[in-house]
Amino acid sequence: MGELGKKEYLPLNGGSVLSEAALVFLKTKLFSTAVVVHPKNGLAAAKKAFYKNPLVAELTQGSNVIFTPGGKTRQESVLNALKALDKACKKPQAQKPPRLVLIHDGARPFISQSLVKKTVAATLKYGAAVPALQPVETQKEMDSSSRIARHLKRSSLAAVQTPQGFLFPEILDCHKKAFKDQKAAAAGHSAQTQTFTDDTEIWDNYSDKKTRVIPGEPGNIKITYPKDMSQAKEGAAASSGHKDNFIQAQKAAAPTVFRVGLGTDLHRLTTGRKLILGGVVIPYDKGEDGHSDGDALLHAITDALLGAAALGDIGSYFPPEDNKWKGADSAKLLQAAWKDVRAAGWKLQNLDCVVKLQEPKFLPHRQKVRQSIARILGVSAEQVFVKAKTGERVGPVGLCQAVETEAICLLCKG
Repeated sequence: MGELGKKEYLPLNGGSVLSEAALVFLKTKLFSTAVVVHPKNGLAAAKKAFYKNPLVAELTQGSNVIFTPGGKTRQESVLNALKALDKACKKPQAQKPPRLVLIHDGARPFISQSLVKKTVAATLKYGAAVPALQPVETQKEMDSSSRIARHLKRSSLAAVQTPQGFLFPEILDCHKKAFKDQKAAAAGHSAQTQTFTDDTEIWDNYSDKKTRVIPGEPGNIKITYPKDMSQAKEGAAASSGHKDNFIQAQKAAAPTVFRVGLGTDLHRLTTGRKLILGGVVIPYDKGEDGHSDGDALLHAITDALLGAAALGDIGSYFPPEDNKWKGADSAKLLQAAWKDVRAAGWKLQNLDCVVKLQEPKFLPHRQKVRQSIARILGVSAEQVFVKAKTGERVGPVGLCQAVETEAICLLCKG
């Protein structure tokens, strides 16, 4: 996903990829506990993404939600989650250990409730179950020289998806045995053991049962590339029968959607501060008083973009009461918000701004400010314009007590 960041935390349908994946499971009302595995030192970001859709908090009332750090590999991360679940069940007055557990990739938000229920039913019946699709293309096995070594039959192959379902005590035991064998091999106390890429492989190596394969869904894709964020919505609706409202809305929507966003800001001018507008320092004996660097123009632009994409506002993204943002570079704040807007599939058509400032004169700096804003957003300067107005010596602006800004943007998707 490159510069877009951790894909599970990208915005989707008013929440995040992670919250939308979790919602599908929570809506079935089959689960008493949810375990979220997050990167080390990443608890705050994980919680923010998991609860980004308010419906998640509503549906988890009365349920247990556990956040636990992951490991260096997927295998270690799953083991950490299973141990955390087992530990939680052993606490006084805790719920009984679950009969089964479903392990799902947080980057698969387009799964249907129907597939979740089918996986649960098959797991209860067979001990382990996984949804999978038969490959469309003819499959070949290659050797180290990229030559075909073996011709495989599609009818006997399966491309597995998640969730992968298992009886809880048994899959925990299998993971512990696999970890113990790998640790012994690393210490040279036993023969080299393999690295497992998914949980069915561990189950089949350490359990006397086999994993049952059930039909998967073509729309249950794993987000891997930026284009998947927009293309997957329509693909999931068309091919998997997913009935969530936002998927149906995407399917029925016109090919191109336009959104308008409005942002405003007002900052008091005070001595001892720099006057910064659009990321450009403008020479003056006063500057904006604010929690961050006070760039009122970039703040208005940030609000306009977030509002058009219905993702929030600058206050919810960067709370002024949080000292982390004290003195922050407003250009970096704008870039962080703009990354989320772009990840949601939106493109900027144009941005029109107004700076209300009595002194100093803004016009000599306009072109530099336009170029600065365009550079921050990664767009052409032709898509950005900034106009200037004075306060006509009336009110806070006219009396050189404040600077006020407005920004209107036009976004498109499709």
